[in-house]
Amino acid sequence: MAIDPALIGSRTPAFVTVAERGRLRFFAQATGQTETVYSDPEAAKAAGHRDLPVPPTFLFCLEMDNPDRGRFLTDLGIDVRTILHGGQEFTYHAPAYAGEALTFVTEVKDVYAKKGGALQFIVRDTHVTRDGAPIATLTSTLVVRDPKVDRR
Repeated sequence: MAIDPALIGSRTPAFVTVAERGRLRFFAQATGQTETVYSDPEAAKAAGHRDLPVPPTFLFCLEMDNPDRGRFLTDLGIDVRTILHGGQEFTYHAPAYAGEALTFVTEVKDVYAKKGGALQFIVRDTHVTRDGAPIATLTSTLVVRDPKVDRR
């Protein structure tokens, strides 16, 4: 199944989620963050933050809070068993902090194929904002393997 390039520019509905302190502490611990600004609100404030800062890649975890996160692939008729995570990039515009409501909207940036259509790529930008102001852009690449195309 070829992915239609007309998909470029399409957007998912926005969703809002909150970066909770407990989740931020757990993530910092799980990723080996030893700086107390990621676990102690007083240390964060002493370092000039208004609360615990959201660790850089934690925005990807918050993106998973989307209640319709699987709908994009389902609507395209893509079987999740045929996809691979092809890459992830983060562009930061402003810091985010515990307790803040962040809005996520994902837009398809590019669609292309390789290996005669056996591998199809979907590049998506997820725009993260707080009260309309940009916080970050998360760029992800999905690789879809078409089992019906000969890969030789």
